[in-house]
Amino acid sequence: QVQLVESGGGLVQPGGSLRLSCVASRSIFSFNAMGWYRQAPGKGRELVATFVSGSNTNYGDSVKGRFTISRDNAKNTIYLQMNNLKPEDTAVYYCHASRTSLQNYWGQGTQVTVSS
Repeated sequence: QVQLVESGGGLVQPGGSLRLSCVASRSIFSFNAMGWYRQAPGKGRELVATFVSGSNTNYGDSVKGRFTISRDNAKNTIYLQMNNLKPEDTAVYYCHASRTSLQNYWGQGTQVTVSS
């Protein structure tokens, strides 16, 4: 069983920055996709940023130019650097990894709140 553990969430003012981390219990090379999703109250889960097919990246339209996904293969960890945060970025952020279309794994989520 794969475990994903997120950290780094918290309360930040608009315009501020946060960095999220997600540590996997196995080598991230074993995944064909790994990244971040978020879910705001009353809304569905949406893509934030993800690695696919190796080093290729996809970003949600609302975060392009502000968020950056990166990884440290040796530490089995991916990161999400979030800059210029806005109140609408407030959500629970989930780490996701998949090996096949039937093997999807999720972390427990970390709360990000952007408020003055």
